[in-house]
Amino acid sequence: MENNNIHNLTTQFVQESKSLWRIKKLYIKDAKSKEVKAFWTKLAKEKESHLKDLKKFLKTELK
Repeated sequence: MENNNIHNLTTQFVQESKSLWRIKKLYIKDAKSKEVKAFWTKLAKEKESHLKDLKKFLKTELK
């Protein structure tokens, strides 16, 4: 039986990765003002931090 916790962590990792990709490849480039660009840049850094944490938890859970 699949461990639901691992599934949840993996699913969230994928969603955060997709979101980060969109922010970096699309949203920042489309931003019209410095404020909006700064918002997307800050959000991208937060997503990177979340991904780092999720990866750490996944490594722990998969042991």
